[in-house]
Amino acid sequence: MTSHIAAQDRRENTLKGKVALITGASRRIGRALAIALAEEGVNIVAHDRRDREQETDKVCDEVAGCGAKSWNVSADLEKPEEYETLVVRAMKTAGSLDILINNASIFEPGTLMDMGFHDLTRHMHVNAWTPLVLSREFSRLAGSGKIINLLDTKIIGYDLAHAAYILSKRTLADVTAMCAREFAPAITVNAIAPGLILPPVGKDENYLNTLSHTVPLRRHGGPDDIADAALYLLKSDFVTGQVLYVDGGRHLLEGQWTES
Repeated sequence: MTSHIAAQDRRENTLKGKVALITGASRRIGRALAIALAEEGVNIVAHDRRDREQETDKVCDEVAGCGAKSWNVSADLEKPEEYETLVVRAMKTAGSLDILINNASIFEPGTLMDMGFHDLTRHMHVNAWTPLVLSREFSRLAGSGKIINLLDTKIIGYDLAHAAYILSKRTLADVTAMCAREFAPAITVNAIAPGLILPPVGKDENYLNTLSHTVPLRRHGGPDDIADAALYLLKSDFVTGQVLYVDGGRHLLEGQWTES
């Protein structure tokens, strides 16, 4: 019993003083992750585009309010000259880097019939290629630590209204598995696949409530559920190459529903 309590205490203190780079940290799930990690004593390098700098500054203030250090770094994830230096800039700013969370992504509508090559390559660029580049740089420069990629529960099925997006997230799932093999044993690489967590931009909670019947648990989740999953993965030293579905069981039925 004593050894079990000691092990639990070690896990609880694992993250204190670590430094995490979170892409897309200014809003939604990215913001929730930044606050949750800060509450655990993790110092946060909050990334977003320059046009969201004021929102990112607010997140940094919230992180500071949790007693953690915070820094703001910007980069357009569609511009190699900006994102290829993001990890090294984050490390120079914070002094070190222990965690990388690839949260930022684009989510544009488009079916297979109307998807253009530019639509596909743009989603692949931001949602799969850039996280891979950042992960390689993290591995090269940090040497050890943990990486989490944000996916989507719909990669199990087919979101026909967002074809390019789904293809890019499926690619990121493969990137996750390949990086887990490539970067072991010094770095763990896992992914979280959210389900019915937040409404799309422009919609409210009623949107989530109308889709709750598509979830086995008959309710929607929230950003805190994703944060809890991230904390589990970050505190574990014996989990890598996994996709953790945080979706109330939605992935078990994915493909049966056509709602976007």
